[in-house]
Amino acid sequence: MKKTFLFLLLFSVLYGNAQQRYELNSGWLCANIKDAQSTGPEISKPGFSLNSWMPATVPGTVLTTLLNNKKVPDPFYGMNNEKIPDVYKTGNDYYTYWFVKDFQEQAVGNEQVWLQFRGINYKAEIYLNGKKVNAKTQVGMHLRAQYNITKLLAANGKNRLAVVVYPPDFPGNPNGGQGGDGTIAKGLTTQYTAGWDWIQPIRDRNTGIWDKVTIEKTKGINIQNPQVITLVPGKRLPEGKQDPATIKVSVEVENPTSKPVSGILQYQLAGKLVRQPATLAANKTTIVKLPDLQLENPKLWWPSGYGPQNLYDVKIEFVTANGVSDREQLKVGVRQIDNIWNEHTRSMGAFVNGQKIFIKGGNWIISDAMLRFSDARYDAEVRYHKDMNLNLIRIWGGAILERPEFYNACDKYGLLVFQDFWFSGDCNGRWVDPMKKEDQWTRRNYPDDHNLILNAIEDQIKMVRNHASLAFWCGGNEITPPEDILEPLKNDILPRLDGTRKFFDFSNSDEMSFNSIGGNGDGPYGIQDTKTFWANRTFPYNSEVGSVGVGDYASLLRFIPKENLIAPQYKAKPDSVWDYHKYISYEQYLNPYGKPKSAEDFAMKAQLVNYDQYRALMEGFSNKMWDWYTGSIIWKTQNPWTAMRGQMYDYYLDPNACLYGLRKGSEPLHVMMNPLDSMVTIVNNGFTTRNNLMVQAKAYDMEGKDYFYSQAFNSVGPSSVRRLFPMNQFLTKLDKKEGVFVSLRILDQKQNILSENTYWLAGKDGEYSGLKNIRKAPLKITAIDQKNGKVIVTLSNAAGNPVAFFNRIALINGNTGERILPAFYDDNYVSILPGESKTVVVEYTGKQSNLAIEVYGWNVEKQKVNMQ
Repeated sequence: MKKTFLFLLLFSVLYGNAQQRYELNSGWLCANIKDAQSTGPEISKPGFSLNSWMPATVPGTVLTTLLNNKKVPDPFYGMNNEKIPDVYKTGNDYYTYWFVKDFQEQAVGNEQVWLQFRGINYKAEIYLNGKKVNAKTQVGMHLRAQYNITKLLAANGKNRLAVVVYPPDFPGNPNGGQGGDGTIAKGLTTQYTAGWDWIQPIRDRNTGIWDKVTIEKTKGINIQNPQVITLVPGKRLPEGKQDPATIKVSVEVENPTSKPVSGILQYQLAGKLVRQPATLAANKTTIVKLPDLQLENPKLWWPSGYGPQNLYDVKIEFVTANGVSDREQLKVGVRQIDNIWNEHTRSMGAFVNGQKIFIKGGNWIISDAMLRFSDARYDAEVRYHKDMNLNLIRIWGGAILERPEFYNACDKYGLLVFQDFWFSGDCNGRWVDPMKKEDQWTRRNYPDDHNLILNAIEDQIKMVRNHASLAFWCGGNEITPPEDILEPLKNDILPRLDGTRKFFDFSNSDEMSFNSIGGNGDGPYGIQDTKTFWANRTFPYNSEVGSVGVGDYASLLRFIPKENLIAPQYKAKPDSVWDYHKYISYEQYLNPYGKPKSAEDFAMKAQLVNYDQYRALMEGFSNKMWDWYTGSIIWKTQNPWTAMRGQMYDYYLDPNACLYGLRKGSEPLHVMMNPLDSMVTIVNNGFTTRNNLMVQAKAYDMEGKDYFYSQAFNSVGPSSVRRLFPMNQFLTKLDKKEGVFVSLRILDQKQNILSENTYWLAGKDGEYSGLKNIRKAPLKITAIDQKNGKVIVTLSNAAGNPVAFFNRIALINGNTGERILPAFYDDNYVSILPGESKTVVVEYTGKQSNLAIEVYGWNVEKQKVNMQ
């Protein structure tokens, strides 16, 4: 036994990096099908001239390639999208392109070479060295494809790959409806590309080799689609020694050769080696199940805000007498996710490692509407969601099943994922809709090819099922798939390929959140009086509830021409570019601060409303945690296009006040004031009781004079809310004709601030007259670059000053004044009380030079601060 073990390890070491997997992600050329004027066998021969072909972006879309070659203007800027021909009007040939890539590769001995496409939209014919690769046309955007090209490789190793890509058969009429006329949903593609209420149509409908193209070499055997299941019984805490967890592993192993192959399938995890002998039949894929592993004292994975995101490296190998044939490596988090119906709220409750989790989520569309994905962008966007103190992201059904790189970031940052499949109530027939070409009965059976959908579902489940962050599956956005898709998905595919996660038939189904109130089961979507979130009971696990989200002035400058930077006026039609970029009116909430004088003034006042809206939203839901609600998911937290609604940061990854208001309202330990009765309340999302918490309440007038109200020790139980004391009589005694500030804090016994929250209250007439006339507060600001990706900013407000209100901190290039994006602030839009200081930590990625800090506030002049 010991000799065999050493033999296997020896071959594992000798194998080293012999296995090869690399991307074909550069050096591609392309041409429109009308310009190529040749066949696949001819184009894919190395001698065929490509002199007139233009560089192609792969992975990417046709539109991305055209933009990168300056053939079209930036469709995200101004009205440029109207200047780009739409596939519905041009016909599909206009966006049908050949893509060609020359690469060096040979197979030696028993080596097998695999060509892998992780996504092509919509149809493709593939050729290599003059020969057809795919016997059947590759169809469907959301589907991986793998081809064994060993016998097609050139003897001299110089190969040419040629792929012709066709747009969706039914691109749909972008007539202004949700998903245009709806026919985009007849195929397996992205519905949003025909237009929605938060995006204009994407002109090529995402046509292209949009996801990774990979070459993999193995020594005969090919390991595919491993499945790792982790079982964590009992109720756990993040700290202390853990009882064992069970690890279950099974693997698909393909033998493409003409002879049976015997060997040992093995995996290593946490220093343990688990093995299973197997004989693989010729020309067949076999599922091999390995013995269960009892993992002692496991390091568990927890959602953000509840514990660490521990991940284990898993190395899987198939070893024969000739050595390691193939190897796959992945990271897994040891955790167990359960769902228990809450009879009191009449909604589903989420449990991780036996602990109930109050869901604070955000709806996600897609990272980039033109599919310009990157590890760095995914990392930044998911990190922003962690910074919002959220613990879940829901992937909306009109886009994609998200990429492994997205899930990697969610694993890293602790964001649970609620993954929809590719259906929406708008396109798939939930409602009567005069904008749709076909009736509800017809649309109810979209897409046309149900077998294609089932194949794609199986494939995509296998692609992401090992991620710790993947928590829930959902049949579709606001509607179920057709019955002959729903039934096998629910009763066969998911039990067989996963079996560990809750499946909701659709995103606002009664089994998720019982709709006893009426309506569609989600919303509201527009701006609300902040009291609404506290007073009005909505759906107990609300899958979509949201508001506005205009970015600040620096954000508007990135995509609105200067001549269109006109502040919207109440009840007046907004500027055409604002309207085109889906602006939602909320001037009536800005006017109490003073009617905006300019677009810059508008953007600043919009941030006040943004902050207040999202803080109140999450505070209102948290106030009724486990009483009215088990969770809420904001519609929506990001935009894949330069839209002006539903975003905590803009397309360019610049955060606005929505993010920091939501961050404040979502704190794991939080102090807040109920606007209905001025009751000071504390929320504890943790698993243990918090004792000896000093809760402090003060008020400040517009001159900066403070009025002490209360300071008392309190405790709050695990995962609970505690109402402490009302401030209404105290606030009524203050002269509120101009408004006041309310400062709430939680301190520990060492007087460290654990939570602080500053409200600004309007006068009795609803106007912020005090803020309109407040004196300037000259801040002293220092910035220290620690040279490790962190900058420490300190803002000090001298005694005798008024509150230095609502200060935006921005990390900039000191030479150009441009913001460094992305940048991550542990707080922003901060207010500094008289006689106090506040420190903000700013983090950035990559190498940056000439850094500086820019600060401006409501009553603080803009200033640039150089680094110390």
